Amino acid sequence: MTQQILYIDMDGVLVDFMSGVEKMPADVRTRYAGREDEIPGVFAVMDPMPGAVAAHRQLSEHYDTYLLSTASWHNPSAWSDKLAWVHRHLGEAPGTPAHKRLILTHNKHLHLGDYLIDDRDKNGADRFGGELIRFGSNDYPDWDAVLAYLL
Repeated sequence: MTQQILYIDMDGVLVDFMSGVEKMPADVRTRYAGREDEIPGVFAVMDPMPGAVAAHRQLSEHYDTYLLSTASWHNPSAWSDKLAWVHRHLGEAPGTPAHKRLILTHNKHLHLGDYLIDDRDKNGADRFGGELIRFGSNDYPDWDAVLAYLL
């Protein structure tokens, strides 16, 4: 039996975006106000969302799971920092659930799959061909709710 394809967004879903912003010096936060995703190095210091790492591991046992995220076009470090985050929190060795399963794109709708867990409908998430599970919504406020639905 072929497993269904599940995509999981990073920022605001697996990754606590604001945890990284809050770790930046005050002058940097002021300089980048309103465009925090452009702060060099910010993605490298973000924490996982509560329950995200365990949920990813659990879902990877039941689905063909990929990380489908967007990196700031104006922040070159975001691209490598996201990979470093995956290595640090989800593992980098062959056989770990996220090994070579990170896709960075501004066009999520181009990817074929059954489910996309995302906190926003930007970057093509609103046109994704499968089911969009809106993380943080009333129906799916946290990882417990997502796991209850998908498992």
